[in-house]
Amino acid sequence: MSQRPNVPHSSSVAFGHHSHLLVSRGIASIVAGCSTHPLDLIKVRMQLQGEAGAPNPAVQTARPALAFQAPSAAHIHVPPPRVGPIAVGIRIVQQDGAAALFSGVSATVLRQTLYSTTRMGLYDILKKKWTDPGTGNMPLTSKIGAGLLAGGIGAAVGNPADVAMVRMQADGRLPAAQRRNYKSVIDAISQMSKREGVTSLWRGSSLTVNRAMLVTASQLASYDQIKETILSKGLMKDGIGTHVTASFAAGFVASVASNPVDVIKTRVMNMKVEAGKEPPYSGALDCAMKTVRAEGPMALYKGFVPTISRQGPFTVVLFVTLEQVRKLLKDF
Repeated sequence: MSQRPNVPHSSSVAFGHHSHLLVSRGIASIVAGCSTHPLDLIKVRMQLQGEAGAPNPAVQTARPALAFQAPSAAHIHVPPPRVGPIAVGIRIVQQDGAAALFSGVSATVLRQTLYSTTRMGLYDILKKKWTDPGTGNMPLTSKIGAGLLAGGIGAAVGNPADVAMVRMQADGRLPAAQRRNYKSVIDAISQMSKREGVTSLWRGSSLTVNRAMLVTASQLASYDQIKETILSKGLMKDGIGTHVTASFAAGFVASVASNPVDVIKTRVMNMKVEAGKEPPYSGALDCAMKTVRAEGPMALYKGFVPTISRQGPFTVVLFVTLEQVRKLLKDF
């Protein structure tokens, strides 16, 4: 009597496929996040420039050169000089060494594991469900909708790691006595929970969710759309050249769309809340209004150069790594 061939159950095949998707997205996200971490740190430092109460980058480590000035001039507000990304990077290395460019990298690993794996995995699931079986394509509006939903859920999951990352990256700009000196992302989350309550881990979560929705919708949807256009018009073959072109364009779109929200998110997450004192910002809108009033509307695009410098390579590394890992897992 002939035996039936051992055919894998459809549910186990589906589970294996989804686990491969999550693994590939997790690996790609962590590689991209760690390799572009110094640019992200510089971006955070630039976004905090000019903030009320922020140390002046020009005199932060020098003795108080203006201590002798006349009292009558004390009330005059002189905006601190804007420092570019290269100068910020050089100053960090000079003050704290090259390793300081990777401050908070443990939080980046956790953030990418939670946030990026969730948003990209969910986007892929929605993409498969909403793709037209006849044409094999997904309408742009559906891609944007999938990106908005996936980004929002991913951000809510990864917010504690995001808060820890911003604080660890920003810590080095403060005088030594005022630094939080978190040892790792676990230490940061533990200290925040003890000193400020568990809710502090979701500080700025509305901004994180809004930013993630914008980034995911613009980044993933535009990558898929540009890649499909390149292939359908026969401009390039499906290879690394196409992936790099589509991913860099997607990174630019994501940077333009998300930078204003990112500036506000960074400032709200980094603000120091002390018992008995009024916090610097009552919320996202208050932070946006105070920032624009004090520094002008273009303050919302502070750190744009390092943002695009980071978002471009990040998106390229993310999608190129993803496509390569995808091929390896298929072969495996």
